[in-house]
Amino acid sequence: MTKQAIAPEQTEITEEQVIQFLRACPDFFEKHDYLLNELKISHKSGTAISLGERQVQVFREHRDELKSKLAELIAVAQENDQHFEKSKRLLLSLLEIKSLDEINLVVHEAFKNDAKIDFSNVVVFGDRTDYPVSEIKIIDLENAKQQLGSLLESTKAICGTFSQQQMECLFPADYKELGSAAVIPVISDEIVGMFCLGSKDAEHFDSSMGSLFLSYISDFISRILPGLLIKSRSQKTNDQIPSLLE
Repeated sequence: MTKQAIAPEQTEITEEQVIQFLRACPDFFEKHDYLLNELKISHKSGTAISLGERQVQVFREHRDELKSKLAELIAVAQENDQHFEKSKRLLLSLLEIKSLDEINLVVHEAFKNDAKIDFSNVVVFGDRTDYPVSEIKIIDLENAKQQLGSLLESTKAICGTFSQQQMECLFPADYKELGSAAVIPVISDEIVGMFCLGSKDAEHFDSSMGSLFLSYISDFISRILPGLLIKSRSQKTNDQIPSLLE
């Protein structure tokens, strides 16, 4: 009796084995490129397309994505360049100021032509009677703590929307029109004031906004403000001396 050869039982190939094989043979479709047009992949339109067509489509989508990211990076670079130029001009102008009441004038001048920044203000914490100036808001620190709350606890710029009480304190003349703001503490050993920028657009200053340039300006004001405060108090004392001698 003739023995029949028994064929080995064929094991079904799994998806994982196919994946491993294609990874191990990345040139497989180069040797069998005819398969690219035989394999079909579902498309969003409902029409099946070949693997070759799908690959071309993926390349195009990837190209469009890269073009979009490049355009975004260029826009950010241009905006940063504008911030740098504006910051440079402002810092040079701040170097020229001689008295406390000139700070707000210089800041207003620096941002008056910015289409996205509608308001600017510098607030100093202290006793109003110590500073005989009219162009800057001076508020008692205890009152500031009550009105500003947690804003005084930050050592970095905070961007976003704030309560009406906070905005009324920082932008007393413009708070009703304010949509969003950037609030940057001015610190010299301790907090001595706030550098504030505001926009009518509620989405312009959001919590994700970068604040590098704002921090540069704040650091600079933090360096010059204490000296101007001392000078202003000295001016008040000198003005009072003649009246005391009369």
